[in-house]
Amino acid sequence: MLYAIFGQDVENSLAKRLSVRLAHLARLEALQKAGRLVLAGPFPAADASDPGTAGFSGSLIVAEFDSLAAAEAWATADPYLAAGVYAQVAVRPFKQVFPR
Repeated sequence: MLYAIFGQDVENSLAKRLSVRLAHLARLEALQKAGRLVLAGPFPAADASDPGTAGFSGSLIVAEFDSLAAAEAWATADPYLAAGVYAQVAVRPFKQVFPR
């Protein structure tokens, strides 16, 4: 089943994000290689694809996991959470309707 993972950044998270970004991306790449990643990306803190020093306000990941517990375990092991980038993480079941 698919799950949506929402990470909410702390204020001024850009430096922390950059410090662990490669580790965060490596986990996403592993999901992608396994064919389980639907989409992933950050929410710019400014109305621009490159928000510059404004940074980001959070992230969205939609991926396939065996259960809600498995999705939550994966989310809580994210380097962004460990490094203090995320203030909180929420995981919810997700039903993809489009694209088919």
